[in-house]
Amino acid sequence: MFELRWHGRGGQGAVTGARIIGRGASVYEGKYAQSFPSFGTERRGAPMVAFTRIDDKPVRVRTQIYKPSAVIVLDDTLVEAVDVTDGLDEQGFVLVNTDKQPGDFSFSDKFDIYTVDATSLALEVLGSPIVNTAIVGAFAKVSPLVSFDSAMKAIGDTFSGELGEKNRKLAKLTYDELEVDNGEN
Repeated sequence: MFELRWHGRGGQGAVTGARIIGRGASVYEGKYAQSFPSFGTERRGAPMVAFTRIDDKPVRVRTQIYKPSAVIVLDDTLVEAVDVTDGLDEQGFVLVNTDKQPGDFSFSDKFDIYTVDATSLALEVLGSPIVNTAIVGAFAKVSPLVSFDSAMKAIGDTFSGELGEKNRKLAKLTYDELEVDNGEN
């Protein structure tokens, strides 16, 4: 089972991003998926966590994810406030929304780290710092679990009209922007 933990702040779209990845995997990749949030103080800007599980068989586990296969960080300031790599599998990876380089993070010697400035791209395309679909595009590039086409379809299922077009454009820009060097960053 692949378990993905999302670290973000309220209003950044972690819950929707987790659902989009789950939908892409289940509806378009033929896998089983589950996504859900965990909130503390439920307010915009407060740290929060969301989760996505993906498997080839039905997902029956209903707990938070304590030993993730990968971690997504929607706000790089959380890296200083929370141990985002807590429990992360040794073979796992971290995808961070940041203008920093992978080597700038203290855990870069332990895990594969992918970075992309999703906030700048979201502001450019959406006029808002909601980065979920940008990160979905990046995730599709670094993980074989959800193809880019499946991610784009799931984004289209979630957002319609002009907003859907903008979110698909944002995912494509992020997918293209993210540099991946044969798994070594």
